[in-house]
Amino acid sequence: MKLFLALSRLQKQSISIVVDLIFLPLMVLLAVWLRFDGITMVQLRQFGVLVVAAPIFAIPIFIRLGLYRAVIRFVDQKIVLVVVSGVALTVLALMALGIIVKIELFSRAVFGMFGISAVMYVLASRFLARAFILSLSRNQHTVCVAIYGAGRTGVQMATAFSAGQEYLPMFLIDDKEELQGTTMAGIRVYPSTDLAPLIAKYQVKEIHLVMPSISKLQKKLILDRLEKYHVKVKVTPPLRDLVNGEINVQDIREIELEDLLGRDAVEPRAELISACISGKTVLVTGAGGSIGSELCRQILLQQPARLILLEMSEFALYSIEKELMEMKKKHNLDIAIMPFLGSVLDTEKCQKVLSTFAVDTVYHAAAYKHVPLVEQNPMEGVRNNVFGTLSIARAAMAAGVARFVLISTDKAVRPTNVMGATKRLAELVLQAFAEQNPFTRFCMVRFGNVLGSSGSVVPLFRQQIMAGGPITLTHPEITRYFMTIPEAAQLVLQAGALGQGGDVFVLDMGEPVKIIDLAKRMVHLSGNSLKSESSDAHAIDIVHVGLRPGEKLYEELLIGDHVIETEHPLILRAHESMIPWPALQPLLDRLEFAGQNFDYQEVRKLLLEAVSEYQPQCGIEDMIWAQEQQINPVNSLIQEQGDYLLQ
Repeated sequence: MKLFLALSRLQKQSISIVVDLIFLPLMVLLAVWLRFDGITMVQLRQFGVLVVAAPIFAIPIFIRLGLYRAVIRFVDQKIVLVVVSGVALTVLALMALGIIVKIELFSRAVFGMFGISAVMYVLASRFLARAFILSLSRNQHTVCVAIYGAGRTGVQMATAFSAGQEYLPMFLIDDKEELQGTTMAGIRVYPSTDLAPLIAKYQVKEIHLVMPSISKLQKKLILDRLEKYHVKVKVTPPLRDLVNGEINVQDIREIELEDLLGRDAVEPRAELISACISGKTVLVTGAGGSIGSELCRQILLQQPARLILLEMSEFALYSIEKELMEMKKKHNLDIAIMPFLGSVLDTEKCQKVLSTFAVDTVYHAAAYKHVPLVEQNPMEGVRNNVFGTLSIARAAMAAGVARFVLISTDKAVRPTNVMGATKRLAELVLQAFAEQNPFTRFCMVRFGNVLGSSGSVVPLFRQQIMAGGPITLTHPEITRYFMTIPEAAQLVLQAGALGQGGDVFVLDMGEPVKIIDLAKRMVHLSGNSLKSESSDAHAIDIVHVGLRPGEKLYEELLIGDHVIETEHPLILRAHESMIPWPALQPLLDRLEFAGQNFDYQEVRKLLLEAVSEYQPQCGIEDMIWAQEQQINPVNSLIQEQGDYLLQ
């Protein structure tokens, strides 16, 4: 039977025409038999011409209307209009022929019955053929699924699934009472309360949440209910991501952390987000990073006069410039995009770029942010995060930049690691400059983890679940704040407009998330169970591997308790302690000298002196050992090369 699927389109069309050549004359005979309660030779001679003419008239009409061009696998209710129109034209043609040849037993009832039976035959044959082809195309790999959402999008998805080989929709779920008990796209709609027995009855392996217009909070509540069934859950993207309401099987995706947070983003305020950008020259440092690249995308849409990209990584700079050029073309924007390959530590180059292009606003996103790596490379962390900020800030002041926005982190609050301490010291530098230089308005924006950034736990957990576990968790009590990258970038742009000089802005990150709860939910919503809950050999285990170097159990956003609201509901202004520039400058000079001489003990001492809240978890011996592990192999290699040359 499966050889039928291998036939060419022309061969399948030919089979359809041959079948119609056989059955359409039978529909004429059926109509005569129904009208006269039987068929005599006289009636057969009278209506014989119609029996022969029916396919001769109908098939060319069907060809013209495109009936034979339709792919049987994808036929739907739209075919009804084509069939009714084709049969109606055929009936009119046969009636005209009957009048011309003067059929003595001419009866309008015969033509009416033929029309009804022909419509029923053509439609039934196509839908039966569709069901037959779909049954042949399915195999042991076809997944039985339930679709949560019986709206227009859900019905479209059910139709798309039915026409494919990957998924077989068993039933629809909807919480609207008026839809429950109805049948859509040939599939029955049930209430969510019936899920448990339905999953068992139909052996459902996946539930697809197809409600793209609901809020994130509503989506979270539904996912909360679905978690207990331990069935894999997938979702469709929001309506804004779908083209003309049409969706494909490829549009479905895995559960993301933002689905589990249930936190709806606040719409950005147009006057704030454009205040420092529209019609101005804007520079973004670290333009190829996760935050920097999103800032660039959103800045471009605010139509600056010029967008300057500063990035140390050649590939990252190439990637973001290429993407921005495509965005520029898509939105028909007349904006100069200027990529510069270089480091914020090159003060002279930065000042030249800033002054030459009369930059109005700088968003400083360039930083080393991976906590364990910076903990093992403290000198580079200090150099890039502290002196990189010092360098670009000095260049900005010298070039007369109006606004300078530092992208900071919640790890700068009572830091326990070098990365957090260096970011807090970078904040102190800008706070001191803000007091010294009233022309350039310096401000800092702190926020927690962003979804989708490098090192995010969600992709890691998903990979570990797909591999059968175990999930590696640093500590059972660890918690984090989360926000999407686009929302964080929007708030950064708006906070920059609120800065008066020396401001430390804190973003409202919502409620902190316990990472172990996140891991458990991801296991359940992927259709698996935990070893602590099940004896199944395929159950996923969660293993605690201990905190990484410098990692905190709980992150904070404020050092003190002094915080006031701003005109934006998700942006708060914090009052933090500062060090005046006359006191900070000599400390930075000593820190720079210690770094140049690889004096780890002095660097540690100066970080503790500058950042009073710094409470390092790693001892100085660990810091020195980490550096020696990197330096000693190089020294050994140099020694080996020297010994070889002396031989």
